[in-house]
Amino acid sequence: MRALIGMELPGYRPVDVDTWANDDGDVLSVHFFELPPDLPAGLDDGPTLRHTLTHYTAQAGGGLIEASVKPLGGLPALRQILKLPLPGRPNGQAFIGSFTVPRAGCSAVVKIQAAERGMTGMREAVVLAKVGVEQYFRPHPYAPDVQGGLPFHAADHERWDAEFPDHPLTRVRRTLGALAEAVGAVPDFAALPAFVGPGRRG
Repeated sequence: MRALIGMELPGYRPVDVDTWANDDGDVLSVHFFELPPDLPAGLDDGPTLRHTLTHYTAQAGGGLIEASVKPLGGLPALRQILKLPLPGRPNGQAFIGSFTVPRAGCSAVVKIQAAERGMTGMREAVVLAKVGVEQYFRPHPYAPDVQGGLPFHAADHERWDAEFPDHPLTRVRRTLGALAEAVGAVPDFAALPAFVGPGRRG
């Protein structure tokens, strides 16, 4: 089912079905899942959603940077940014941003992936020097009890994006912003029953 339209952003060229890439190597894709969403809570239960997703991401070896409910194509969507270690590169990271648009029996996901290249860690080193160790590493705001995965730290905050405009995390946020403005929902998809949470009926 075609659920969303408008993913063909400036600077991205098609490389496969429903997949685009730009000159930085960032990959943009859209997916449709004809299954009930596997989200751990409804979009109206932000604390449970963010807490559980933080643990899920840490168990997968990554770190959840942001999770919030934002509109996409006029429908409520889960907006996430997370980081994962790059295979074979101990200090390298990939950043993944996504909008998940859940309906009762299916979902659509728009995803942007950007990976570090060349020398890594410059953003982290600069921010650490500016704010100090005590302000740099903090408990995760969504799940202070989380263990494992990549650490939550100050350098991933949006406030530093302007200072590092070419960093992959900055590019992910920029693309998510463009998607929020450009993407629309196909009427048949928008008309489907809303997702209210696992095991709940609307």
